[in-house]
Amino acid sequence: MSKPRTADELRRAFLSFFESKGHTVVASSGVVPKGDATLLFANSGMVQFKDLFSGKEKRAYKRATSAQKCIRMSGKHNDLENVGRTARHHTFFEMLGNFSFGDYFKRDAIAFAWEFLTVTCGIPKERLVITVFGGEDGLPADDEARAIWREVTGFGDDRIIGMGKKDNFWTMGDTGPCGPCTEIHYAMGGIEPNPETFGHEPTPDGKGWVEIWNNVFMQFDRSTDGKLTPLPMQSVDTGMGLERLCSVMQGVSSNYETDLLRPLAELAGEIAGKKYGGTDGEDDVSMRVLADHARLTAICLSEGVTPSNEGRGSALRSVMRRAIRHAKKLGIEDVLFHKLCERVIEMLGPTYPSLTEQREFIVAQTKSEEVLFREKLPIGQKLIREFGGWRVEGSSRVMPGDFAFDLYSTYGFPLDLTEVIGEEQGFIVDHREFERAREAFAEISKGSGGSISKGTADVFKQARLGLEKPVTFTGYDREEDTSSIALIIRDGEIVTSANEGESVYLVTPVTPFYGESGGQVGDRGVIEGKDFVAMVADTQKPVDGLVVHHATIKRGSVAKGASVKLTVDHDSRSATRRNHSATHLLHWALRKVLGPTATQRGSKVGPDTLRFDYATERALTPSEITTIEDLVNKDILANLPVRTDVTSQDEARKSGAMMIFEENYGDVVRMLHIGSESVELCGGTHANRTGDIGLFKVVSDEPVARGVRRVVGTTGLNALAHMREQESRVREAALALKAGPSELVDRVKRVVEEQKDLQKQVRALEKKLAEGGASSSDPTAEARTVGSAKVLAYRAPVGDAATLREVAEKLRDKLGSAVVAVAGVDGAKVALVCTVSKDLVAKYNAGRLVKELAAVVGGGGGGRPDMAQAGGTDVTKIDEALAKLYELVTA
Repeated sequence: MSKPRTADELRRAFLSFFESKGHTVVASSGVVPKGDATLLFANSGMVQFKDLFSGKEKRAYKRATSAQKCIRMSGKHNDLENVGRTARHHTFFEMLGNFSFGDYFKRDAIAFAWEFLTVTCGIPKERLVITVFGGEDGLPADDEARAIWREVTGFGDDRIIGMGKKDNFWTMGDTGPCGPCTEIHYAMGGIEPNPETFGHEPTPDGKGWVEIWNNVFMQFDRSTDGKLTPLPMQSVDTGMGLERLCSVMQGVSSNYETDLLRPLAELAGEIAGKKYGGTDGEDDVSMRVLADHARLTAICLSEGVTPSNEGRGSALRSVMRRAIRHAKKLGIEDVLFHKLCERVIEMLGPTYPSLTEQREFIVAQTKSEEVLFREKLPIGQKLIREFGGWRVEGSSRVMPGDFAFDLYSTYGFPLDLTEVIGEEQGFIVDHREFERAREAFAEISKGSGGSISKGTADVFKQARLGLEKPVTFTGYDREEDTSSIALIIRDGEIVTSANEGESVYLVTPVTPFYGESGGQVGDRGVIEGKDFVAMVADTQKPVDGLVVHHATIKRGSVAKGASVKLTVDHDSRSATRRNHSATHLLHWALRKVLGPTATQRGSKVGPDTLRFDYATERALTPSEITTIEDLVNKDILANLPVRTDVTSQDEARKSGAMMIFEENYGDVVRMLHIGSESVELCGGTHANRTGDIGLFKVVSDEPVARGVRRVVGTTGLNALAHMREQESRVREAALALKAGPSELVDRVKRVVEEQKDLQKQVRALEKKLAEGGASSSDPTAEARTVGSAKVLAYRAPVGDAATLREVAEKLRDKLGSAVVAVAGVDGAKVALVCTVSKDLVAKYNAGRLVKELAAVVGGGGGGRPDMAQAGGTDVTKIDEALAKLYELVTA
């Protein structure tokens, strides 16, 4: 029987091997961790199992195996700078893993690993070396693992090497679960497998001893005094990089030479008109960077992460722009990155279907980002060349951090890209200042939204463990049901009773209340028993298998075990059903009108309105909105039945059902058929027939982020109320303009034209006044001479920014070689304009000058070297700001 060699064969062989050993094959979770704010991206196979290892979650299996999509580009796992320069560093990779949650331990884990590598894969054992924990700082050596390895492999201690804490002891923190680990290393690149050479770092081209598999044994609980106590549930967490395993099995020393990455590097070379593996080492680095970054980009976009200036979007944008710059270094001037991402889709799509499903979106987003950055790159490079605020510290030329951050926030230059340019041009960036600027920006930008505290989140996990089985939801078929109080949570603690006036979370084994998920808000209603009445304001699903009713005790007291009747608010649920079903029809209609790239990027469905975020590069036109409304309302008028099929995820995918990036689907799914063509997976509540929706109306279409817009809509009686409100406004406007509704448009046009004429007259008078036309004084008479330049700071009697610009330009031209600043008051704000004649811009920069003046009046601004404007809030300091111009120019 042939040994697995290709990436697809090795992935399948690994999962099949462990399935044969009683493991459940678990699909990779997304690279965006669900419910884990501590991680930017999933960086290992164990991330989706964290709560199983800690005992906070129960599942039907105790053995699992997976091939996990992973990203490492931040914190201690930041491999970004090494990507393309070494044989084994990547931003995106696949982690093969097998896991035991209190089931098997060291003996089986070691035996499984050895059998897979030496039997299934046929790797010669003489090319392998084992490391175990050798003991350090009072921690005992893992003699148990060493003895098992001797027995399984027949190796002596020369090939079972003891190592220290840094390499072979795992900890979750200073206290808590910890334990030794054992690693398997392979002699890569054809080197002699002499264990005496073990311990040296592999060469950049990959030759040397390379770790290919790590087995972590979660064995102890460490207390604050350092004492180790055996854990009651000892577990195993293992990880083996698929890319490294491919290198071993395909007989190459670099991951970039495997079938996972070489085709991408070769495609980059083909587009550049260069050969990968040629004589230019830097060209090869750029091709490898493009190969790696295309994989991360396609995976992130397939899961709904889009380029932005915050969080994961910022990380993605940084990677994409590094890739585009490497393309330019290869001499590629045309847009290319989407072609590499399309090849990634072809290669990984069969394994990760979301890539294929989101193909159009991935291509559109990649093209858009590359076009945008190629436009901004020369601007940023020019700004760096013309920057005049360099500091000299010792022998180094230093770029201030606030300028570096402005390059990032305004022009999309990631810090690492600025630093790469710095290496080429001989400067460094002040990191502390950059971080302070970023923190200040984040403080200003962040919203005030609340979230569930960590303490409350932990008690929800504890509550789930206290239930014999998951909460049963009966709300698809009914709005009333009976059950009993299983748990009461108050102020972050599980209690046995609650009294009138207290706010609590109530848990019942059975509920008709829908817990917020999939974009649909939680139900409202009443829970009542013999001795109490509780008003439910919201229902949540904080943990898989747990539904909690957020309620206030309005009368009496409730105790654990009490029999209860649960009643959902019928009007609220019905309105939510209408909006949710209309959302599916809206999604279908958008794709009909805009094409398959208009995929869902998020949604929020409640009783009052529906909100739908979709991928697009432009706003809907009025005629497109009309077409979308017509398509949706046509299906509503047809009064078609809404059909739900409960099926497997694979069958639903084969049926062509839409799957939304932000959802985690289980093995069994609900496939909704709504209207004539809409088929989506959805766990929410819906109308019984499309006619129940009544009426659909688009309220607005507005931007949310680059490449994403939001439609707000409404249905039923809410839609009717919205239309009546619009009609009322039309009548009020017609009355105010003394016109009938049919005459309103013409009347408004006439008023607008009259307003424009009046504004022109006012501006002409203001300009004349500002230039001194209404008096005998000439502002230029106040100009001072500094060197060969004329300098004028003038307070104009107007505050309109456009007029101030005209005045500043006219005064500058009248003076000749000059620096001019003009200020005025616009309401309660200060307006500032600074202009510099062309012959002086090399010496004086209008953008930097106006920024200094604006700081005096409590504002900011900027612009071109020859013309810039700013604003401020302190009108009492205008004269002080203008006086500063003379100081700055003189200095």
